[in-house]
Amino acid sequence: MFHKSRSASQNFLPRSHVDFFMTPGATLGLAGSGRQSYFSATRAPRYSLLFALPLLIVYEMLAATLSGPRGTGVRNGADVILKELAFAAMGTRGPIVLMALIIGASVYLVWRDWKRSGGVRGAFFGGMLVESSVLAIVFGLIIGTITARLLGAMHLLMMNGGGDGGALAGMSGPTRLMLSLGAGLYEELLFRVFLVSAIAAIGKTLLGLGRRGAGILAAVVGAVIFSAFHYIGRYGDPFEIQSFAFRALSGLAFSAIYLLRGFGITAWTHALYDTFLLLL
Repeated sequence: MFHKSRSASQNFLPRSHVDFFMTPGATLGLAGSGRQSYFSATRAPRYSLLFALPLLIVYEMLAATLSGPRGTGVRNGADVILKELAFAAMGTRGPIVLMALIIGASVYLVWRDWKRSGGVRGAFFGGMLVESSVLAIVFGLIIGTITARLLGAMHLLMMNGGGDGGALAGMSGPTRLMLSLGAGLYEELLFRVFLVSAIAAIGKTLLGLGRRGAGILAAVVGAVIFSAFHYIGRYGDPFEIQSFAFRALSGLAFSAIYLLRGFGITAWTHALYDTFLLLL
């Protein structure tokens, strides 16, 4: 999903509960000897946030390069939403302030995690890239098969004009790549890190649900909102029950990956999946 933007937007993290958002699931026990297993360690900020950093850098570089003379251009829709929220809350300086917040929070989390753990293993980043690539491929096959069996619509899979394919037909390869990377980064931040976490908190505090019940509620409601998001705005798709169901199931799958593997791998899985679809 993407939108026109007046200028480059920024991203931000909440200033509280960041550890919970960035390392979902069980506690990681970072005070140990640093000999954590791959699956435990790669959920931690020193891996998860550093692994997601290239997505942010390349997306923002491409967006700036492809933007018009006054900063106009097509950008990911979640990116635009975050920018507009920042602008509404703090005026023209909002995006800059929020970018400073996310950089500061990320640097602090990585530094603290690094200090407690004793460093990182470079080979783990290679493993994370391989894992994300495999998840992206398996993700499309599984969700597509489930959707086809439920609705008899194997043809959709967003490849033949479903998804964002129609609007993307006239866009260049670099623009498609930029939007794919932005989807992985900004949509996962908005719909998994922020939205799912917020709904879970509401379920626990206002509805009195337990942790598991609140998590299920958040994943389901968040998936429906994530799917509906793709039909809003100038570049939104015409509503179809097949594509809506496909995206809702995708939202559930991304939530599961986020809860099990953390933000970095979820963002890369989403970005690579969109890249495979939009470029290949």
